[in-house]
Amino acid sequence: MFIDYQKRYQESLQNPEAFWDKAAKELITWHRPWDKVSEGNLTSGDIKWFLGANLNASSNCLDRHLALHAKKTAILWQGNEPNETRALSYQDLYDLVNRFANLLKSREINKGDRVCLYMPMIPEAIAAMLACARIGAIHSVVFGGFSPESLKNRIIDAECKAVITANDAYRGQTLLPYKANVDEALKDISCVSTVFVIKRNEHTCQWIEGRDIDALKALAEQEPYCEPEPMDADAPLFILYTSGSTGQPKGIVHTTGGYLTYAAYTFKYVFDIKPNDIYFCTADIGWITGHSYVVYGPLANASTVMIYEGTPIYPTPARIWEIIDQYQVNVFYTAPTLLRMLMQHGDSELTTSSRTSLRILGSVGEPINFEAWEWYFEKVGNKHCPIMDTWWQTETGGITMAPMVAMDQQKPGAAMRPFFGIKPALLDPELNIIEGPGEGALVIEKPWPGIMRTIYGNHQRFVDTYLKIYPGYYATGDAAKRDAEGDYWLLGRMDDVLKISGHRIGTAEVESALTLDNRVAEAAVVGYPHPIKGDGIYAFIILKLEAHADYNLEETLRKLVRKEIGPVATVDYIQFVNELPKTRSGKIMRRILRKMVEGERSHFGDLSTLADPSCINKLISDLKLQFS
Repeated sequence: MFIDYQKRYQESLQNPEAFWDKAAKELITWHRPWDKVSEGNLTSGDIKWFLGANLNASSNCLDRHLALHAKKTAILWQGNEPNETRALSYQDLYDLVNRFANLLKSREINKGDRVCLYMPMIPEAIAAMLACARIGAIHSVVFGGFSPESLKNRIIDAECKAVITANDAYRGQTLLPYKANVDEALKDISCVSTVFVIKRNEHTCQWIEGRDIDALKALAEQEPYCEPEPMDADAPLFILYTSGSTGQPKGIVHTTGGYLTYAAYTFKYVFDIKPNDIYFCTADIGWITGHSYVVYGPLANASTVMIYEGTPIYPTPARIWEIIDQYQVNVFYTAPTLLRMLMQHGDSELTTSSRTSLRILGSVGEPINFEAWEWYFEKVGNKHCPIMDTWWQTETGGITMAPMVAMDQQKPGAAMRPFFGIKPALLDPELNIIEGPGEGALVIEKPWPGIMRTIYGNHQRFVDTYLKIYPGYYATGDAAKRDAEGDYWLLGRMDDVLKISGHRIGTAEVESALTLDNRVAEAAVVGYPHPIKGDGIYAFIILKLEAHADYNLEETLRKLVRKEIGPVATVDYIQFVNELPKTRSGKIMRRILRKMVEGERSHFGDLSTLADPSCINKLISDLKLQFS
């Protein structure tokens, strides 16, 4: 299936200018071509792609497809309730985006203005993103589960001129008060002049005359055409905030030409996309996966995208699998967290669907543990779908590693191969490059089109955070190992690598070993200061619904880890828990756990992405380590 990978990869490294010149012409339509493909380096951070060119992201996702694909379905929408469905053709989406663009302009939102989106997963959310891109406004999407305070901080930092939201919406059985949260966030904020409200239902909400606009009513009054604004290739397309361990969230800035080229190219070739594929990604547009692989990558390729508003277990834990059958999904992209959640409910939930339409499976967000990989491959994919276990970051703009090999060559849990144009390296603690098999800090040697260009309003923070740590390299912050065949295995964040009696062990390795026991649903491992070994191992474990915690299970798990990794990986403490501190996108916030076992009971850094802050006190009260 990916027979030309090695040849194309070598071409991308040997002559990157020619490679990305060809790629950009293959998948993107440009108003004006470039004078030079790229310039800049990973020292100053002054990186440019497609210099002198201009284009429009919205017209690349819509206008250029109309001649051949006007009637093709662009978006298949499944609402929270099973009976809520919509289908928008490329013509339908084009008309909606153009009306939305004219609506924005009617409120004096223009090129360069920032617009905040705080919305449920409905087609209007995608249309709003593309409408901003059409007029050259910079969108800043904030995940709809964030609190008013988190929303406020992001609006202030980006100096947004408008907010696009909904009155409210159900996600599962939870009613999310979007408009009420916006009203709370906008108290004492002067930069926002307009709030566009999509009425998702008939529920009433507070209304401020002159500021609030009934968006659906106003859209119907707009013309279905708005001239797309030609944008310089390096003009900002969007700002997306990601949390740090200290300080304010970072406003990651991605630009138009390089980002769109990279999102489109990675989408097409990682997922081996065919013209008639139905593609389903479970990510919310509030995250980078939603930007790159729900909106820009798929629509730039004229693909049909399935989006889902609800939760994976509403009204039953079979919901996702039944959606796959209902819409005959061919390519499915999700997170290990979701898979482990569904595994907890047992294989019986798979019996109401066949999933025979699936051709390719994808994984994103964190390294997938072996048990989850095996279940995904054998049970969900019926043993005939390769798994694209992708590694990338908000900052990289798109996928930077994936197993782009035939199914029989895949290694469960390995990201395996760098994507075209990505030249990774491993560094030892003295910053020497590790040749051949080994493990160390994962860095990238050269810029690629999708790389972030700055942190909004603070370029020096970008340089300090990503480029100064390992001068001349992009610092991913992750640790990885490379095996004898040259394949890469992600070990987790650098601060999640333990040094035990002189041995380096990734917390992800220990977590994978723990989840080999079929009673373990999820494990999170962190290190704590050990007076003899340097680092000790502390494991937080969620059991499957039918399992029970006791001393015998603890000992069984310790023996399992010793057997899988070795005696050096003996787990010192095991704490059985009902919940782990997770971001709203489902990632475990291990830095919180790490601070807990180091004796910290407050000052956990930025918690704006934490889904349920109340779980922290419970975890602290049950800690097995005692502190004076």
